[in-house]
Amino acid sequence: MTAQSKAERTSSRTHLPSLAAALIIMLMGTLYPPLMANAAGQADHGLAMSLFWAMSAGFVRGVGFVPRAPAWRWLFSGGACAVALALAAFLKLLQ
Repeated sequence: MTAQSKAERTSSRTHLPSLAAALIIMLMGTLYPPLMANAAGQADHGLAMSLFWAMSAGFVRGVGFVPRAPAWRWLFSGGACAVALALAAFLKLLQ
């Protein structure tokens, strides 16, 4: 086993915080869709996009998949999940 494959194997474990965030976003979006609406009741596309990005990154990283390409690795990392959640919270607070 090479050092690179060993490093890939150890870094591709389940990441529970990301998976939990993705599951919570999925459930809240399903049970309470007005979460992604603005004060007027219209869809807030920026908020929805950031929540969907956080959910996607959370599921991808949460199940232990780590993409090989650096750009994809960053877009679907645990850190990207946190950044997208912070962006969603910021956009929600602007309303």
